[in-house]
Amino acid sequence: MCYDIKTSLEKQLRRALLDGNRDDVQTITEKLSIFSKNEVNLHHASGFDHPRMFIYTNEMPLEPVIATWGLVPSSSIDNQSIWNKTLNARGETIFEKASFKGSAELRRCLIFLEGFYEHHHKYGKTFPYFIKLKDKEIFAVAGLWSEWKNEKGGMLKTFTIVTTKANYIMSEIHNNPKLPEPRMPLILPEESQNQWLNNELTKHEIEELIKPISSQEMKAHTVGPIKGKNAVGNVLDATKEIRYQVLETDQLNLF
Repeated sequence: MCYDIKTSLEKQLRRALLDGNRDDVQTITEKLSIFSKNEVNLHHASGFDHPRMFIYTNEMPLEPVIATWGLVPSSSIDNQSIWNKTLNARGETIFEKASFKGSAELRRCLIFLEGFYEHHHKYGKTFPYFIKLKDKEIFAVAGLWSEWKNEKGGMLKTFTIVTTKANYIMSEIHNNPKLPEPRMPLILPEESQNQWLNNELTKHEIEELIKPISSQEMKAHTVGPIKGKNAVGNVLDATKEIRYQVLETDQLNLF
């Protein structure tokens, strides 16, 4: 699963800058002006709030475009009835599910994150973790995107985050007993990012990219509540380490 994330819009612009798109820096940064202060830095954002973010699509791989989290297929009658169900797309079935099949074939994208949150279940309680990469402050996760036209002709770009089976560290953290198996976002190494956007890939070649990265590349720590009445909200301290005595043994074993 991947429903809670951390990112900043300015860091999401780095792909464009690092890939030589410097002539368009002004145009790109102007896109930031439409975002509110709370949207620019998403210290904690929930997919269920459907935040607007930058994505890099197969059609415009070097230029970020604004899209809303929660994929709405072009054939949908409305967006309200579906986009809570399409925040994530199970990588193993993206070519089977009607909501994702068309996008899996022709509309894939990258979303850049600084980290994500997941809950660990123990003693009947849940403990939130913040997970990131050890050596990178921002990384790309695989996504699918779509365009949906409302009854007034307005166009809405939306996306979903593709997930894969969990690696060891995520299997230990994401242990929700109600779920059939632990999951994690599909984090793409740099050498796979352009491949994911390549529409000349076969279905088999795309499926070959859907696999978890090594646990050795990741690190995690417990944080304060991100859900409920005590949630810290979208503030810098959302990722601050908070240790829980009941988990001390687990934390030493995991990390």
